[in-house]
Amino acid sequence: MSVTAPPAPFTADPGATLSPDSYLDVAYEDKLALWEEVKADDRFPDYLYGCYECGICVAACPSARFYDFSPRKIAQAAAREDVELIFEQMNDDVWNCSQCFSCNRCPRQNSPGGLITLLREVAVRNGLGTAKEALEGYGRVVYKIMTTGTQISPDMLQPDAFPDWGPDVEKTSDNLELWRRALPPETLHTTEMSWQVSDETLIELYLIWLHSDVMDMIAEADEGLHMIILDVMEETLEDAGYEV
Repeated sequence: MSVTAPPAPFTADPGATLSPDSYLDVAYEDKLALWEEVKADDRFPDYLYGCYECGICVAACPSARFYDFSPRKIAQAAAREDVELIFEQMNDDVWNCSQCFSCNRCPRQNSPGGLITLLREVAVRNGLGTAKEALEGYGRVVYKIMTTGTQISPDMLQPDAFPDWGPDVEKTSDNLELWRRALPPETLHTTEMSWQVSDETLIELYLIWLHSDVMDMIAEADEGLHMIILDVMEETLEDAGYEV
Protein backbone atom coordinates (compact mmCIF):
# COMPACT_ATOMS: atom_id res chain seq x y z
CA MET A 1 0.00 0.00 0.00
CA SER A 2 1.31 3.46 -0.78
CA VAL A 3 0.08 6.99 -0.41
CA THR A 4 0.99 10.09 -2.37
CA ALA A 5 1.04 12.37 0.63
CA PRO A 6 1.52 10.60 4.00
CA PRO A 7 -0.19 12.31 6.93
CA ALA A 8 1.82 14.04 9.64
CA PRO A 9 3.76 11.63 11.93
CA PHE A 10 1.84 10.28 14.89
CA THR A 11 3.05 11.76 18.16
CA ALA A 12 1.63 10.16 21.26
CA ASP A 13 1.11 11.91 24.53
CA PRO A 14 4.51 11.45 26.29
CA GLY A 15 2.69 10.30 29.41
CA ALA A 16 0.35 7.94 27.60
CA THR A 17 0.76 4.19 27.56
CA LEU A 18 -1.08 2.34 24.84
CA SER A 19 -2.71 -0.98 25.61
CA PRO A 20 -3.86 -3.60 23.09
CA ASP A 21 -7.46 -2.43 23.57
CA SER A 22 -6.54 1.14 22.66
CA TYR A 23 -4.82 0.38 19.35
CA LEU A 24 -8.18 0.46 17.56
CA ASP A 25 -8.63 4.02 18.77
CA VAL A 26 -5.54 5.18 16.87
CA ALA A 27 -6.42 6.40 13.40
CA TYR A 28 -5.34 4.18 10.53
CA GLU A 29 -3.71 7.21 8.88
CA ASP A 30 -1.47 7.65 11.92
CA LYS A 31 -0.45 4.01 11.84
CA LEU A 32 0.19 4.23 8.11
CA ALA A 33 2.39 7.31 8.59
CA LEU A 34 4.62 5.34 10.98
CA TRP A 35 4.89 2.47 8.50
CA GLU A 36 5.75 4.84 5.66
CA GLU A 37 8.51 6.28 7.85
CA VAL A 38 9.92 2.78 8.37
CA LYS A 39 9.87 2.06 4.63
CA ALA A 40 11.51 5.39 3.83
CA ASP A 41 14.65 4.42 5.76
CA ASP A 42 17.61 3.69 3.48
CA ARG A 43 18.27 0.42 5.30
CA PHE A 44 14.80 -1.00 4.71
CA PRO A 45 15.44 -2.54 1.23
CA ASP A 46 18.39 -4.47 2.64
CA TYR A 47 16.36 -5.87 5.53
CA LEU A 48 13.37 -7.31 3.70
CA TYR A 49 13.19 -9.40 0.53
CA GLY A 50 10.33 -11.80 1.22
CA CYS A 51 9.51 -14.63 3.62
CA TYR A 52 9.68 -18.38 2.91
CA GLU A 53 7.97 -19.05 6.27
CA CYS A 54 10.66 -21.63 6.98
CA GLY A 55 10.94 -20.65 10.65
CA ILE A 56 14.75 -20.67 10.76
CA CYS A 57 14.78 -17.20 12.31
CA VAL A 58 12.45 -18.36 15.09
CA ALA A 59 14.55 -21.47 15.75
CA ALA A 60 17.67 -19.29 16.10
CA CYS A 61 16.00 -16.60 18.21
CA PRO A 62 16.82 -16.69 21.95
CA SER A 63 13.92 -14.38 22.79
CA ALA A 64 11.45 -16.78 21.17
CA ARG A 65 12.41 -19.34 23.81
CA PHE A 66 11.23 -17.15 26.66
CA TYR A 67 8.58 -14.81 25.22
CA ASP A 68 5.56 -15.02 22.97
CA PHE A 69 7.76 -13.55 20.26
CA SER A 70 8.45 -14.49 16.65
CA PRO A 71 10.85 -12.66 14.29
CA ARG A 72 9.08 -14.44 11.44
CA LYS A 73 5.82 -12.64 12.28
CA ILE A 74 7.69 -9.33 12.07
CA ALA A 75 9.03 -10.15 8.60
CA GLN A 76 5.68 -11.50 7.42
CA ALA A 77 3.75 -8.43 8.61
CA ALA A 78 6.28 -6.14 6.91
CA ALA A 79 6.17 -8.15 3.67
CA ARG A 80 2.35 -7.98 3.63
CA GLU A 81 2.41 -4.32 4.74
CA ASP A 82 -0.12 -5.20 7.39
CA VAL A 83 -0.30 -1.72 8.90
CA GLU A 84 -2.57 -2.69 11.80
CA LEU A 85 -0.39 -5.63 12.87
CA ILE A 86 2.81 -3.66 12.38
CA PHE A 87 1.53 -0.94 14.71
CA GLU A 88 0.68 -3.57 17.32
CA GLN A 89 4.15 -5.11 16.95
CA MET A 90 5.76 -1.67 17.19
CA ASN A 91 4.09 -1.19 20.55
CA ASP A 92 4.54 -4.70 21.94
CA ASP A 93 6.61 -7.35 20.18
CA VAL A 94 9.67 -5.35 19.11
CA TRP A 95 10.64 -4.71 22.72
CA ASN A 96 11.04 -8.45 23.36
CA CYS A 97 13.88 -8.66 20.82
CA SER A 98 17.39 -8.97 22.27
CA GLN A 99 18.91 -7.46 19.09
CA CYS A 100 21.44 -10.30 18.79
CA PHE A 101 20.68 -10.67 15.05
CA SER A 102 20.76 -14.47 15.23
CA CYS A 103 17.82 -14.24 12.81
CA ASN A 104 20.19 -12.99 10.10
CA ARG A 105 20.78 -16.59 9.01
CA CYS A 106 17.58 -16.32 6.94
CA PRO A 107 17.97 -18.15 3.58
CA ARG A 108 16.01 -15.33 1.94
CA GLN A 109 18.53 -12.81 3.35
CA ASN A 110 15.90 -11.04 5.44
CA SER A 111 16.95 -9.36 8.66
CA PRO A 112 14.05 -9.40 11.13
CA GLY A 113 16.41 -7.89 13.67
CA GLY A 114 17.12 -5.05 11.28
CA LEU A 115 13.41 -4.46 10.74
CA ILE A 116 12.91 -4.38 14.49
CA THR A 117 15.68 -1.80 14.78
CA LEU A 118 13.80 0.45 12.34
CA LEU A 119 10.48 -0.11 14.10
CA ARG A 120 12.02 0.75 17.46
CA GLU A 121 13.67 3.90 16.11
CA VAL A 122 10.41 5.12 14.56
CA ALA A 123 8.56 4.37 17.80
CA VAL A 124 11.07 6.40 19.81
CA ARG A 125 11.20 9.31 17.36
CA ASN A 126 7.43 9.58 17.36
CA GLY A 127 7.08 9.42 21.12
CA LEU A 128 4.97 6.28 21.44
CA GLY A 129 4.09 5.76 25.07
CA THR A 130 5.03 2.09 24.93
CA ALA A 131 8.52 2.98 23.69
CA LYS A 132 9.07 5.27 26.66
CA GLU A 133 7.77 2.60 29.03
CA ALA A 134 9.96 -0.12 27.49
CA LEU A 135 13.10 2.01 27.69
CA GLU A 136 12.48 3.34 31.19
CA GLY A 137 14.29 0.48 32.90
CA TYR A 138 17.37 0.93 30.72
CA GLY A 139 18.05 4.52 31.79
CA ARG A 140 20.85 3.55 34.17
CA VAL A 141 22.39 1.28 31.54
CA VAL A 142 22.36 4.01 28.89
CA TYR A 143 23.75 6.54 31.38
CA LYS A 144 26.58 4.20 32.36
CA ILE A 145 27.59 3.41 28.78
CA MET A 146 27.35 6.97 27.47
CA THR A 147 29.16 8.66 30.36
CA THR A 148 31.92 6.11 30.96
CA GLY A 149 32.19 4.41 27.56
CA THR A 150 31.96 1.02 29.21
CA GLN A 151 29.30 -1.62 29.71
CA ILE A 152 27.06 -2.26 32.70
CA SER A 153 29.06 -2.37 35.88
CA PRO A 154 28.35 -5.16 38.38
CA ASP A 155 27.19 -2.72 41.06
CA MET A 156 24.16 -1.94 38.88
CA LEU A 157 22.70 -5.39 39.47
CA GLN A 158 20.22 -4.24 42.09
CA PRO A 159 16.56 -5.21 42.61
CA ASP A 160 15.37 -1.63 42.16
CA ALA A 161 17.16 -1.31 38.81
CA PHE A 162 16.14 -4.68 37.41
CA PRO A 163 12.89 -5.72 39.13
CA ASP A 164 11.96 -7.91 36.16
CA TRP A 165 14.86 -10.25 36.99
CA GLY A 166 12.96 -11.61 39.95
CA PRO A 167 14.58 -12.95 43.15
CA ASP A 168 17.83 -13.89 41.38
CA VAL A 169 18.99 -10.29 41.11
CA GLU A 170 18.62 -9.83 44.87
CA LYS A 171 20.76 -12.91 45.52
CA THR A 172 23.37 -11.58 43.11
CA SER A 173 23.38 -8.07 44.59
CA ASP A 174 23.89 -9.47 48.11
CA ASN A 175 27.11 -11.18 46.98
CA LEU A 176 28.41 -8.81 44.31
CA GLU A 177 31.91 -8.44 45.64
CA LEU A 178 32.29 -12.19 46.10
CA TRP A 179 31.00 -12.99 42.61
CA ARG A 180 33.15 -10.34 40.96
CA ARG A 181 36.36 -11.32 42.72
CA ALA A 182 35.78 -14.92 41.73
CA LEU A 183 36.48 -13.98 38.10
CA PRO A 184 40.09 -14.74 37.12
CA PRO A 185 41.20 -11.68 35.04
CA GLU A 186 42.73 -9.03 37.29
CA THR A 187 41.05 -6.22 35.36
CA LEU A 188 37.67 -7.55 36.40
CA HIS A 189 38.36 -7.55 40.14
CA THR A 190 36.09 -4.62 40.83
CA THR A 191 32.44 -3.95 41.46
CA GLU A 192 32.67 -0.43 40.05
CA MET A 193 33.53 -0.83 36.39
CA SER A 194 34.09 -3.55 33.81
CA TRP A 195 37.16 -1.88 32.31
CA GLN A 196 38.69 1.57 32.15
CA VAL A 197 38.18 3.61 28.99
CA SER A 198 40.89 6.15 28.15
CA ASP A 199 40.10 9.87 28.23
CA GLU A 200 40.96 10.17 24.52
CA THR A 201 38.47 7.44 23.60
CA LEU A 202 35.77 8.90 25.82
CA ILE A 203 36.17 12.38 24.32
CA GLU A 204 36.00 10.93 20.82
CA LEU A 205 32.79 9.10 21.71
CA TYR A 206 31.29 12.29 23.16
CA LEU A 207 32.08 14.24 19.98
CA ILE A 208 30.56 11.54 17.78
CA TRP A 209 27.37 11.47 19.83
CA LEU A 210 27.09 15.26 19.88
CA HIS A 211 27.57 15.63 16.12
CA SER A 212 25.23 12.78 15.17
CA ASP A 213 21.55 12.27 15.95
CA VAL A 214 22.27 10.05 18.96
CA MET A 215 21.59 12.75 21.53
CA ASP A 216 18.40 13.75 19.72
CA MET A 217 17.16 10.17 20.01
CA ILE A 218 18.01 10.11 23.72
CA ALA A 219 16.06 13.34 24.17
CA GLU A 220 13.05 11.82 22.42
CA ALA A 221 13.17 8.77 24.68
CA ASP A 222 13.92 10.48 27.99
CA GLU A 223 14.43 14.23 28.37
CA GLY A 224 15.70 13.90 31.93
CA LEU A 225 18.30 11.30 30.99
CA HIS A 226 19.34 13.43 28.01
CA MET A 227 19.95 16.45 30.27
CA ILE A 228 22.04 14.47 32.75
CA ILE A 229 24.20 12.83 30.06
CA LEU A 230 24.65 16.15 28.23
CA ASP A 231 25.86 17.86 31.44
CA VAL A 232 28.51 15.17 31.95
CA MET A 233 29.62 15.28 28.32
CA GLU A 234 29.81 19.09 28.12
CA GLU A 235 31.82 19.36 31.34
CA THR A 236 34.33 16.76 30.16
CA LEU A 237 34.69 18.36 26.71
CA GLU A 238 35.10 21.88 28.15
CA ASP A 239 37.80 20.62 30.53
CA ALA A 240 39.55 19.13 27.48
CA GLY A 241 39.48 22.50 25.70
CA TYR A 242 36.53 22.00 23.38
CA GLU A 243 33.87 24.66 22.86
CA VAL A 244 30.42 23.14 23.31
